[in-house]
Amino acid sequence: MAAVLAGFVVIGAALPVLPLHVNQDLGFGTLVVGLVAGAQFAASVATRIWSGSYSDAHGGKRSVLLGLVAAVAAGLLYLLSLVFAHSPIISIVILLIGRAVLGGAESFIITGGVSWGLAMVDSSHAGKVIAWVGTAMFAALAFSGPLGAMLFAAHGFAAIGLITTLLPLLLLLLLLRAPNPPPGPARTKSTFRDVIGAVWLPGLGAALSSIGYCAILAFSSLLYADHGWRPVWLAFTAFGATLIVARLIFGHLPDTLGGAKIALLFVLVQSAGLILMGIASNSITASTGAALTGLGYSLVYPGLGVEAVHGTSAENRGLAMGIYTAFLDVAMALGSPTLGWIADRHSLNAAFLVSAVVTLCTTAAALHLAYGMQRGR
Repeated sequence: MAAVLAGFVVIGAALPVLPLHVNQDLGFGTLVVGLVAGAQFAASVATRIWSGSYSDAHGGKRSVLLGLVAAVAAGLLYLLSLVFAHSPIISIVILLIGRAVLGGAESFIITGGVSWGLAMVDSSHAGKVIAWVGTAMFAALAFSGPLGAMLFAAHGFAAIGLITTLLPLLLLLLLLRAPNPPPGPARTKSTFRDVIGAVWLPGLGAALSSIGYCAILAFSSLLYADHGWRPVWLAFTAFGATLIVARLIFGHLPDTLGGAKIALLFVLVQSAGLILMGIASNSITASTGAALTGLGYSLVYPGLGVEAVHGTSAENRGLAMGIYTAFLDVAMALGSPTLGWIADRHSLNAAFLVSAVVTLCTTAAALHLAYGMQRGR
């Protein structure tokens, strides 16, 4: 959890200030801003499966340490790009490489972190591991944006480069002596096709439910601004706070009651919250909807993640989580622009209503996993 927290603090700290640095300091337009911002996410998608296979072969701890080393390298590339600030083309190329390296680091840290946690505990606690590691990610993203903005305002992009270098380095040194369960024997490993077969349905369900997260992340502040509600960040705060509290209190439910059954119940709550946001006529209703969305989404991802993990052998959990997370990456990449197109054609409220319908489709996957597959067995 500490490694994931550190990894996503350095990711989140750069997100609000990168456009400012690229546009104002280096003088590039919005196309280059988009390229620099997107390089990290593209690299994350491209390295998901690699990070999962690496975790299975060498252990989750080694994957996390490699990710932290890559994050340190990304920070150094950030700082090196500033050395060439007088030559914007060279500076932006170095910055693009740094963003891509950080994307790879993120894959190894989050996938390795989950794999490491799963290897440390009994399989009956898989849901709690997935939920708590994910909580560390959301907590980091919640406060790292304001932190990055303050550092940038006070010391410029150099401060972002320094925190990206030093924070992962500190965690790397602290984790060197942490226990590392050995990977399982290769003879028990499943084929890649077997893992895909076990993960695709939970992954599809998680991807559909993540469209609701896309709506909150990309359009909740715009919805509030469009209606003149203040503060505009209240919906995302309500969503994040409820999600974190719910995971801490109810994180054991997928393990005790079944991941698919819990996902089925909580995705209904998530969809109800999104509908409430879509029809809201005041900030209280919208914030209540955001809180319900956070409550619902809190256990959909770990609930379906339990199904993905339990459908594969222990020696393939890293690969399973890498593929499972890749489904969310694709959903995030496609969901936000699609909802944006809907908002442009109709309204911001319509984007939330459509996301509620898409999220509700997760119930089909959860029902099949909870009851259809049981009958098959």
